[in-house]
Amino acid sequence: MRPSGRAPDALRPVILQVNPIRHAEGSCFVKFGHTHVLCTASVEGRVPPFLRNSGQGWVTAEYGMLPRSTHTRSEREAARGKQSGRTQEIQRLIGRSMRSVIDLKAMGEMTVTLDCDVIQADGGTRTAAITGAWVALSLAFRKVVKNRLLAKSPVLSQVAAVSCGLYKGTAVLDLDYAEDSEAEADGNFVLTADGGLVEVQATAEKRPMRPEEVDALMALAKVGCAALFKAQLEALGE
Repeated sequence: MRPSGRAPDALRPVILQVNPIRHAEGSCFVKFGHTHVLCTASVEGRVPPFLRNSGQGWVTAEYGMLPRSTHTRSEREAARGKQSGRTQEIQRLIGRSMRSVIDLKAMGEMTVTLDCDVIQADGGTRTAAITGAWVALSLAFRKVVKNRLLAKSPVLSQVAAVSCGLYKGTAVLDLDYAEDSEAEADGNFVLTADGGLVEVQATAEKRPMRPEEVDALMALAKVGCAALFKAQLEALGE
């Protein structure tokens, strides 16, 4: 029995609230159970120096956790003067995930920055951030098209992410903190709606995983992401 009482293949309740932030070109407040992440998309008419005069756009991301998003207060990274390795890893993952489904050439020389701020953490903050960031990004491109800065949206497909792991010998979907802290193995799976696999981050914690267990986690990830793709489209009104 999972601590939450969920079936092995059940997601936590997923909520995608669109455009909660009035000033951002696109925004999404995403909730995976008690994990809450605010994602905003900001559009600028310029690109990083390495892309100047290339005719190509760029999508990047920043990620952070509020001091009381966890059980105890953590110091703000700005106060420490540098980001942790974990923060850098996650924001790079979010950026890679978004760029995997965007036609950067079709963007022209503009940059979209996705800010993903964890309001409350209960496991799976990076997967929630990726899922919500895609919604915010899609909304931002809708606004760009509405303002006639682009003829059509450069979004090629959907991308979403979910965690899977081995808890008490059973493959389970969308781990919360109680499961993640005791899991024998856990992984984050980033998938696209057209069947692509962007990234897998999987780690055995207590014993090596067997190939059939990895296959079981992958199968669960496909089930979970299919539900997330549906939730994304519903949030966008499609």
